[in-house]
Amino acid sequence: MKEIVSTDKAPKAIGPYSQAVKSGNFIFVSGQLPIDPSNQQMPQTVSEQTEICIKNIKNILESAGFSIKDIVKTTVFMTDLSKFNEMNSKYAEFFDSNPPARATVEVKALPKGATVEIEAIAVK
Repeated sequence: MKEIVSTDKAPKAIGPYSQAVKSGNFIFVSGQLPIDPSNQQMPQTVSEQTEICIKNIKNILESAGFSIKDIVKTTVFMTDLSKFNEMNSKYAEFFDSNPPARATVEVKALPKGATVEIEAIAVK
């Protein structure tokens, strides 16, 4: 059984998908763009974009009764892996102990001109 998860504290889906889907003890959070839901703006730096992506994930998780500590896997999509260290430094601020498994992949482009997008899987 699946439950659609949605919150106004993260950007609305820009296509035919849900912000997240809860199934049993798992929640699958769709790739989050670095759009600040309070003003619909996207910051420029990789560090700022990483922070907004993770905050959006955190808000979605919290709306379903989960927390960032419940994340077991993330995938980070970047348009320029030469800026990996900038992303990684900001990412580490959120996952300083017991970090989730992670893959980081360079892609040619991301929606809306973003340079970072992050998806997550969490379990309780």
